[in-house]
Amino acid sequence: MDPQPYIPSDPSLIEVPVLSLQPGMYVAELDRPWLDSPFATQGFVVKDDEEIEFISQHCSHVYIDPRNTVRVNVLTEKRFKPRAARKRLDIRRDFARSKVDFESASEAMARVFDQIQVNRRLDITSVKKAINPLIDSVFRNPEAVAALTRMKDTHEYFFNHSLSVAVWSAVLGRHLGFEKSDLIDLATGAAVMDVGMSELGDNILQNTGVLSAAEVKEIQNHVRYSLERLNETGGVSKTVLNLVACHHERHDGSGYPMGLNGADIPLHARIAGLVDSYDAMTTQRPHAPARSSFEAMQELADMKDAAFQGSLVEHFIQTVGMFPTGCLVELNTGEVGVVVEQNVTRRLRPKVILVTDDQKQKRGDMTLLDLSQFAAVQDGTPTQWITRELQVGAYDINPVDYFL
Repeated sequence: MDPQPYIPSDPSLIEVPVLSLQPGMYVAELDRPWLDSPFATQGFVVKDDEEIEFISQHCSHVYIDPRNTVRVNVLTEKRFKPRAARKRLDIRRDFARSKVDFESASEAMARVFDQIQVNRRLDITSVKKAINPLIDSVFRNPEAVAALTRMKDTHEYFFNHSLSVAVWSAVLGRHLGFEKSDLIDLATGAAVMDVGMSELGDNILQNTGVLSAAEVKEIQNHVRYSLERLNETGGVSKTVLNLVACHHERHDGSGYPMGLNGADIPLHARIAGLVDSYDAMTTQRPHAPARSSFEAMQELADMKDAAFQGSLVEHFIQTVGMFPTGCLVELNTGEVGVVVEQNVTRRLRPKVILVTDDQKQKRGDMTLLDLSQFAAVQDGTPTQWITRELQVGAYDINPVDYFL
């Protein structure tokens, strides 16, 4: 039998999720008996973010007494190394909020793709409703929503890929200074640019071998099929239509269907084409294994001013990082950590929370390491650096555990 939910003894207490606690709130009861917790006193004032982090490891919610809430100005009794705990707590809050938006958008996009399969009709209104909260998440914390996108469930490739490309496009567009209305058009276009794939048969979509010339041509026809669905829908902006029409055009003229090059390709389409390639490379597909983000970024860097506009590639690397937020990395010291924040001007040297020691044993503390702060030794080599990106699950570590 499932355990009975804990019922507070005082009905006037207010239930609050732990990650919504603020310093000064008085925790009167937990979501379990006090004897089942590590807390020494029954009832206490929340002192600081580190204490909230400690509470979150033992409870999902607590009950506060607003009558005993106080104003807290002094931080005392640190339970974790402050910067690491505060950074983790900030990311977890934004990640939790973005996760709700992402899951809602994923469900909405699944319904949109199901509807296309049934009656070939595209509900553009539902797409925009799904996208809007994600745009808000991008404005709130682009690193949190980008990390969440990297950890997505890839069971249904096409609608999750569409959603991911929408998010990556919005993240890059935000970095480039786009206004919200432009971001909505950019993300909406990215989300629907591959709906024409629904016209293709499973013999093509699930093909793990070499495609014939006829099959390649049919795949390229998905651009025309997507435009047909959008034109049938009506009410779609010219910006979105141009993005869909040109997202497979390439900077050097090697793309399709029109062979456009350079500035003749609309900016929104250039962005969508770039992030589409990145997400495809880093996602498991029927015909190709997923590559690490570092490997994908290296390949994109090799395509600067060829397939993709060089300055856009540079901006994307600055935005996401060579080792993106949320990825698992190993240092030259042998320690393993999770990237929690980028250094925009030092793309190979992000901020990392260390998870293991140099013997790959789980650490008991929370240490935040800013790799950009390590001085170089005499020969110009920094004392600590990332040697490689690890697969999720390496050394029994899942980065998502450090965001939820």
